[in-house]
Amino acid sequence: MEKTLVLIKPDAFADGHSGDIIARYESEGFKIAALKLMMMTPAIAAKHYVEHIGRPYYEGLVEFMTSAPLIAMVLEGENVIKRVREINGATNPVNAAEGTIRKLYARDGSKNAVHASDSPSSAAREIAIFFSELEQF
Repeated sequence: MEKTLVLIKPDAFADGHSGDIIARYESEGFKIAALKLMMMTPAIAAKHYVEHIGRPYYEGLVEFMTSAPLIAMVLEGENVIKRVREINGATNPVNAAEGTIRKLYARDGSKNAVHASDSPSSAAREIAIFFSELEQF
């Protein structure tokens, strides 16, 4: 079974949408293999967003992601990476399809409710940043 990392970002958590978002993934048949409420630190952000270091938006991204709690989880299922990204919708909610998580819950293109891995290699790398093997079921 394929796995992906999903982050319910500080905006969606603060707005009280975590339960709805988790329920949506479960209703699509995905299994939660790991889940935790946490604060992202600048060190974790640097590992997670390593490809963005040095870009003009990086500091603002780190400031946002470390500003409040988030939920990190590993979802497991058939073709989960592609399907979760479809369920999440386009990065900017203005461009997201009706009924997608970002259309429903994102504030804007940067406070966009959720993150999901974009490939099997990204998923493996990102999951290892947030969860040890012992934390996954």
